[in-house]
Amino acid sequence: MPANLPPPYFEAEKRYREAKTPAEGIAALEEMLAIMPKHKGTDKLKADLRRRVSKLKSKQQEKKKLGRRDNSYRIEREGVGQVVLIGAPNVGKSALVSALTNADPQVANFPHTTWRPTPGMMYFEDIQIQLIDTPPISKEYIEPLFFDMAKRSDIILVVVDVQTDPLQQLEETVSILKEHRIAPRRLAHLYEGQHGWTFLPFLVVANKNDDRSSEENFEIFRSLLEDEWPLVPVSAETGYNFDVVKQTLFNTLEIIRVYTKAPGKEPDLTQPFVLKKGSRMEDLASKIHKDFLEKLKYARVWGKQVYDGQMVQRDHILQDGDIVELHL
Repeated sequence: MPANLPPPYFEAEKRYREAKTPAEGIAALEEMLAIMPKHKGTDKLKADLRRRVSKLKSKQQEKKKLGRRDNSYRIEREGVGQVVLIGAPNVGKSALVSALTNADPQVANFPHTTWRPTPGMMYFEDIQIQLIDTPPISKEYIEPLFFDMAKRSDIILVVVDVQTDPLQQLEETVSILKEHRIAPRRLAHLYEGQHGWTFLPFLVVANKNDDRSSEENFEIFRSLLEDEWPLVPVSAETGYNFDVVKQTLFNTLEIIRVYTKAPGKEPDLTQPFVLKKGSRMEDLASKIHKDFLEKLKYARVWGKQVYDGQMVQRDHILQDGDIVELHL
């Protein structure tokens, strides 16, 4: 029996052939199925179209999954800096992020509990620093987007387990990063003339420093290091040295906090302006509002390296904790 298809069917078929996305193809096929007359002559054609719809829907679903996976490695920056935690399986990255931030990564005493990056915000006094827990790093397989995320960060925090061969963990982690052209900034001079490298500050955190025997392990680990790594022993379980980690990350970001006040008023000490170390008064004025930079005549500063209310000009270099009163 002939199908006897009406003209609108062929118009929908044309749209199907010209479709550029699975969604467009599915819409055209479903329109063809709706238009098609219902009799025995169209049974085979109907079955064929349904198979095509099913195939396109599978393709669409796969694309969505891929998109979700891609997006999981594009973490939006928050706070004053972004720190990516990297380490071998079961070194306690998730436990550290959970203890230091408001994040809730899956924590367990077996490896590979983290399958996608998990961000959290860590408070340091009156500012926040973003920490990102990541899947374990190993030579077997790593999502390529992992390294793109690492390159976009401000600091690489390498986590090792002080109770289980931390030297080998450190060497293997750094070796994998180097294979993807990521290296410590302090060693950048060794790669002079080589292109495509990303140099970042590295901090090594020796986790699971939970008791006296672990402290001995840490001292052995430190003595075996051939290079002078920035190194902090910590315990995600007890919170040991968390204050040192926070201060070290703040110092490594090379930023300062500056507070402002209006003439005759008390300063606002709740929300500092965050600037790069070495910033001048004109940088602060520009950050507040472009009009401030144009109209700034002078400023008064209260801080460690000035006497209270000292009058300064726009080229004055600011220090962390300064309180500034701008005069336009």
